[in-house]
Amino acid sequence: MADGPKKPGDRVRKSSGRGQRDLRVRVKSAKGRKLSSTLWLERQLNDPYVTRAKREGYRGRAAYKILELDDKYRFLVPGARVVDLGCAPGGWCQVAVRRVNALGDVSGQARGTVLGIDLQEVDPIPGADIHRLDFLSDDADAKVKAWLGGAADVVMSDMAASASGHKNTDHIRIVALVEAAAAFAFDVLVPGGTFVAKVLAGGAETGLQTLLKQRFDKVANVKPPASRSDSSEKFVVAQGFRGRLPEEAAAQVS
Repeated sequence: MADGPKKPGDRVRKSSGRGQRDLRVRVKSAKGRKLSSTLWLERQLNDPYVTRAKREGYRGRAAYKILELDDKYRFLVPGARVVDLGCAPGGWCQVAVRRVNALGDVSGQARGTVLGIDLQEVDPIPGADIHRLDFLSDDADAKVKAWLGGAADVVMSDMAASASGHKNTDHIRIVALVEAAAAFAFDVLVPGGTFVAKVLAGGAETGLQTLLKQRFDKVANVKPPASRSDSSEKFVVAQGFRGRLPEEAAAQVS
């Protein structure tokens, strides 16, 4: 039976919205599970990038960060030789394999090389050469060049230092890690090469920015859409590596 016309003073019933399915997954608290863990799990289950990664076969949502960066800056080109520092679990390598044509799937395009290195074992990735290696070791650059068969066109890093729970300390640690990755890139990149790395916004990266601007033609700082809005992470994309400094070349000769 249809409702009659509303009279002044009648309470207006708000729609519960149950006519449409609530697609958000709610996670109930469980005994022994911290609230932070419950909230993290709920965020993962409702993250469209997590869902998309599962559907498209990537090992994590981070794959879309490098996809979006490459869509904008075009450094993963067919035929490129790419080094992925701290490559676990392997999502960035998966993207690089496809973009540089490491499997040779696209005829008529140059076939690239993808080298992933990490301190831990990483499950094999078709088209990528994965090695367990500390990139800070003295002979790491020589090993990487030998595995690549030459210098790299791209060095990329999604590494983050272990969290201490103290924001400023964590920021300093990750900046130090990125500076070490940059120094490694200076040793293995070809002139004109690209360095891509994750940093945390916070001020301590000023020295890193100055260093990169001295060594590259273009330095951009960007937060790709796949990076969570509540995260302080951003990415630096340095392109047009200028090669070794005169003092570095002299030291190598001596």
